[in-house]
Amino acid sequence: MHGVFRISVSPHPSGVNEPLSQSGMPKVSVCIPTYNRARYLTYAVNSVLAQTYTDFELIVCDDASTDNTPEVVAQWDDPRIRYIRHPQNIRRSPNMRSGYEAATGDYFIKFDDDDALCREFLEKTVAVLETRPDIDFVCTNHWIIDANSRRDERTTQENAARWGKDKIPEGKIADLTLQTFHHQSLQIGSTLFRLEALRAVDFMRTFPPEADGCEDFDLLVRLALAGKQGYYIPEYLMEYRIHGGQQTRPEQNLRFLNAKVICLDSYRFDDAELEQLRRQKLAGTQEALGLRYIETGDATRGRALLKQAIAVGGGSKKARLGLGLSYLPSSVRKLAFQLFRRVRSPDYSERVRQQTAS
Repeated sequence: MHGVFRISVSPHPSGVNEPLSQSGMPKVSVCIPTYNRARYLTYAVNSVLAQTYTDFELIVCDDASTDNTPEVVAQWDDPRIRYIRHPQNIRRSPNMRSGYEAATGDYFIKFDDDDALCREFLEKTVAVLETRPDIDFVCTNHWIIDANSRRDERTTQENAARWGKDKIPEGKIADLTLQTFHHQSLQIGSTLFRLEALRAVDFMRTFPPEADGCEDFDLLVRLALAGKQGYYIPEYLMEYRIHGGQQTRPEQNLRFLNAKVICLDSYRFDDAELEQLRRQKLAGTQEALGLRYIETGDATRGRALLKQAIAVGGGSKKARLGLGLSYLPSSVRKLAFQLFRRVRSPDYSERVRQQTAS
């Protein structure tokens, strides 16, 4: 059960309006799932209301936030905003699905409550879907912003290079399975979909609770396997925020890695090379998860995962070191992981978090 509230009517502040589609429904449904992120939600919502393309509805799905999210949403007086508040927490994936099920547009985008769209995102992505009936979704590049909404150009470029976004040419994506499964170069939050394409693959398939957190990766892979077609715009038309409230601690990272293992274990590819790649990726994720378990005190479970990873791919030096540490007293293991984190260089995401905190 959830409540759906439509914010009261007022003219769009920009005074610019696109005609409604012939059905009388909005052309685009924008969904922002939220949970206890009132601090960032205003920025996210305002980025949608500031779009140069205005034929949209904005669905804010609130997973029973305990902060002042309802008061934040109440500040807007715009008929395009719909507020869905769940009376109790239903978890990330079902919350996202509630926005999808409420959508009435031809096109759909979901992005997180701490991120934002650049002003021309909808205008440029809708233009592709309107003129290219062979395309099922359009993805763009994105900025990295910090907790204070400042764009970080250096980190943005590093992120684009890290995921191969800087190597994808504009146009129809040539090898979608490779991009989504192997390179993981596309991001849900910077992607506009045809709603019918999402329905064809079951937008948020039912996961067990322990797999909650891997929905975005899974959706893109399933779209590729279903033969859907993607288009890439290399412009930076979305803002992805890096901040201290994300999965930075080992305990938080456990949930995501568990979900990733479940997803990877659920796929089977007919192509031999792709199936071997899946097995290697699964082993690498098991290795990372095993190390996190050992670091957080569950040496038995961590050791079993590392042994599985080593059996598939031989295991990295880190995996073999972690396996050895798993037999030592917990105090020694904890000290070893602390020393490792001190001596290694922080990656670009950690650097942004540290800069914001300093």
